[in-house]
Amino acid sequence: MHMEFLSQLTLLQWLGTIFGVLQVLLARQNNIHNYLFGMVAILISIWVLYQSQLYADIVLNLYYLAMSIYGWFYWKSGKQKKEAPISYSSQKEHKIAVGIVLGCFVLMAYWLGQHTDSDVPYWDAVVCAFAWAGMWLMAKRKIENWIYLNISNLISVPLLIYKELYIYAGLTAFLFAVAVSGYIKWKKIIAQKRDKTYAGA
Repeated sequence: MHMEFLSQLTLLQWLGTIFGVLQVLLARQNNIHNYLFGMVAILISIWVLYQSQLYADIVLNLYYLAMSIYGWFYWKSGKQKKEAPISYSSQKEHKIAVGIVLGCFVLMAYWLGQHTDSDVPYWDAVVCAFAWAGMWLMAKRKIENWIYLNISNLISVPLLIYKELYIYAGLTAFLFAVAVSGYIKWKKIIAQKRDKTYAGA
């Protein structure tokens, strides 16, 4: 029975991984449909993470789901009722992102340490905190999202290996590489737009 349960978790990890890979590749291409694949991956991940007692990651995935819905609409219309462009974060947005990291870490660490049976409360909390800020920046279409998400990825890989979620650990390592590539690609898109603006001036 235990082996059958583990095989089901492994199958779900593979399925979630496929949707997760498609999501991040579409995000790298600046394609709005990344959110549809992301939502499916998130729902699968929530079930797998629940079985592995990674509760902060479940809360993080629920947040991902909400931010994916928000991001879908923001990418489509933005504040000006037209497609929001890729851009660098303002000083205010940088401060908000750092605030999200600190606030999320404190809340998650307290909740996990005091109110759950998690054996990795601080480790899980810091992964959650950086990803939380990164997803907010992604929804706002800010290039710095890749930096915050990659800090989370870097810390998450050994945590997933510790929890024996090897497929998700491999996915996260892959996401780290894609995020580096995504940052470079988004930077080129911003530069190309700037060049066109100067040329048209």
